[in-house]
Amino acid sequence: MAVRIIIERRFKKGKEADLAKLLLELRSRAVKQKGYITGETLRDFDDPSIHIVISTWESADDWKRWSNREERTEVQSKIEDLLVEPSKTKIYELIGAKVD
Repeated sequence: MAVRIIIERRFKKGKEADLAKLLLELRSRAVKQKGYITGETLRDFDDPSIHIVISTWESADDWKRWSNREERTEVQSKIEDLLVEPSKTKIYELIGAKVD
């Protein structure tokens, strides 16, 4: 069953460019992973320090494999250094929708 992963990150002031570079690096690596379908990054309109990354995967197992890979955890560690609090990650199952 397809899943959506929603990651919320609140970064430190002045780190926007660094964060954008690292998020792009993660996305470019994720698209090559088994089960990756799509992803997007959103910035909070009222609080631009908050970014939300939404990705769609064929299964929770595909996401979990990717989330535990060393190439992801290394970049994620660099991202965490730019944040005011740890990333918040949630997995949601798609209900009543078919992802091709």
